[in-house]
This record gives sequence, C-alpha cells and structure tokens, in this order.
Amino acid sequence: MTHVAREAGVRVSKRQIQGMLRLMASGEPVQVTSAMASVKKLARLAFVAQQFGYEYADVRQQGGANNSALVMLIVPDPSPQARTRAAQNWAQYPNAGDGVSLPPFVPDALELLTARINYDLTGNGIEKRLLFAALAATAGSAAVAVQDGSGALLWAGLLWVLLMGILGFGFFFNRRRNAKFAARLRAAGFTPAADENGRVRYLPPGGHLPGHGNPFAQPHTPQQPYAPQPYVPQQPYAPQQPYASQPYPPQQPYAAPGPYGHPHGHQPHPPSAQQPHPTHPQQPPAP
Repeated sequence: MTHVAREAGVRVSKRQIQGMLRLMASGEPVQVTSAMASVKKLARLAFVAQQFGYEYADVRQQGGANNSALVMLIVPDPSPQARTRAAQNWAQYPNAGDGVSLPPFVPDALELLTARINYDLTGNGIEKRLLFAALAATAGSAAVAVQDGSGALLWAGLLWVLLMGILGFGFFFNRRRNAKFAARLRAAGFTPAADENGRVRYLPPGGHLPGHGNPFAQPHTPQQPYAPQPYVPQQPYAPQQPYASQPYPPQQPYAAPGPYGHPHGHQPHPPSAQQPHPTHPQQPPAP
C-alpha cells in the first residue's frame, strides 16, 4: 500500500524525503532543514527516519537575519529493535526511496516527536535569552534616562515597563508551554538528562545524549555505536607455489549490506584500514 507523506494539512516534500533516505544510506549523521520552520514537518521527517534505522538527535534554529529555518540532526540508531524495524520496513516498502511509498504515520509517535522538538527549541535556552533581553532593556532605558535628562525619564520608564511586560509574558508563556511538553514526555517514559552545558533534554527509555555539549558542533566525531560498519569477510591467503610464478589472489567477496541502506540499492564500499572522518553531516535540499 502507498502512503503519501501528508498528515493534518502538513505535506512533506517528496524530494526532501528522497534526499534524506539517500543520505541515510551512508550510515552517517544527517542534517534536515525546514526552510519554513515547521516543527510538524520535521516531526514527520524524523518519523520516516525512525522507520529506516535512524533516530532524532537534536534541532536548532538556522543562523540568519530572522532565524526562519530549523535544522534537525538525525543519527543512526544502533539498537537491535531499530535494525529489525528498518529491515522489515525495507522488505515491506521496497520503493520507499521514491519518497511516497512509506509506512503510515502513527499519531502518538508524531505527537512525541513534536513534543521533543518543541522542547529542544524552547527549553531553558529561550529563558536565558529572555533574561538577557530584560537586562539589556533595563540598561538601555537607564542610559536613555540619564543622557536625555529628566524630560525623558518618564518616557524611559514607560518604555521599560512595556518591555518588561512583553518579556515577562514571553517568559511565563514559554515556561508553561515547556511544562506541558515535559509532562507529555514523562508520561511516555522519557527521562530528563542534562548535557555538559546544563541543557536539559528528554530521552526515550534506554536512550542517551547524542554526543557532548552541542551535537551540531562536532558532527564528524559521533560515538562508536553510531557508526556501525558492514561486515567484510576475511580475504583468503594466496597459496605459495615453489619455483613458479605466484597466482593472483582470489577476488575479495562483496561486503554484506549495511543496516541503513536500501537492500536493493547501491551498497557502500568496505571500509579501509583507517576510516576518514566526515567534515560535516550531509544535508538534503530544503523543500
């Protein structure tokens, strides 16, 4: 059965799903961008990634003039359950690479992914920025009042009260919103964990933080469980022939397919003795 990536009016780009699945075949961390900053769209992309051997790792706002884009990081899931699920889904949906023939969306799973992404975006980091903005507004209002004399003191005071009201509303609204997301995640068995920078994340049962500090800062050094390599059978030794030319060694067998690529698609070459470190996670085109 064919399932189009559409849910509750949110349509995920077929081209973006194709690019994401193609990059996932490498078994490396992948960055997915939502140019319109749609959390629901990222949740659906993360759900598709979970069906084929990857897991949601983190999300951040794209740097720029208005921070309008969101960038999500997904990494390979080394758990046996994830590998089994990926193998079953590739067998059941062999044409998933077209970006259309996909497993159906599960509403509860989408709700949890949406809560995780929202909490990671508007967690205690937003509260810190609001506090810094309040301090900056206070300092700016005081500077205006001092430099312009008593005539501007009233206007500076009114401006300060207005800014404090807006920032205070944003602070308490954000805290209440995050409390709702946290309660939903805890009810599903997620547990809070703080990284080395004090940032609180909610992890699924048995999960762990995907790296140290900011996982976007060093995407080329994932922990070893996140980079499983395909098994390569040992090359047999060529027999020694006395007083005769040496025969060519038998050709090395093909490596078994990795757990993340399409079983009928192009298979990655066996790894060499020294693995190069990718410079940056690969990223599919924005929708």
